Amino acid sequence: MLRDPSLIPLSRQHQNGLALCVLTRRSLAADVSPENVAKLARRVIDRYELELINHFEIEEQVLFPACGPMPLIDELLAEHRAIEAFVTQLRAAPSVALLEQFCALLSSHIRREENELFEQIQRALPREVLERTGSEIDRRVVRICL
Repeated sequence: MLRDPSLIPLSRQHQNGLALCVLTRRSLAADVSPENVAKLARRVIDRYELELINHFEIEEQVLFPACGPMPLIDELLAEHRAIEAFVTQLRAAPSVALLEQFCALLSSHIRREENELFEQIQRALPREVLERTGSEIDRRVVRICL
């Protein structure tokens, strides 16, 4: 199913998150030196501060409430908290294992939102709710050029 225009700003942020994971994994495959691990951890932390905090806030304050109660949303919220915990750990003690775990969770989380949540939203929410939600998403979203 094509992505509804109301969700495109979040999908673009998802693309950035997936790109972060791909680039991190490629760099780790080539170099696991402490210097590279520290550099990659800093990049993850920076991207979290620049974009992921904004992304999570929009989902939690705008998108999820518009959906009403759904078990999937509870699971996604728990994943938000787990991603935040990985960032906290990366700040304290960066490691290859933490970077790999962060990338695995963020990638699977994004795919669940795109393939499950967004598809459900597009089928279930009335057009006026999608449009109102999309306007608020568009107003709040941080746009980053990679």
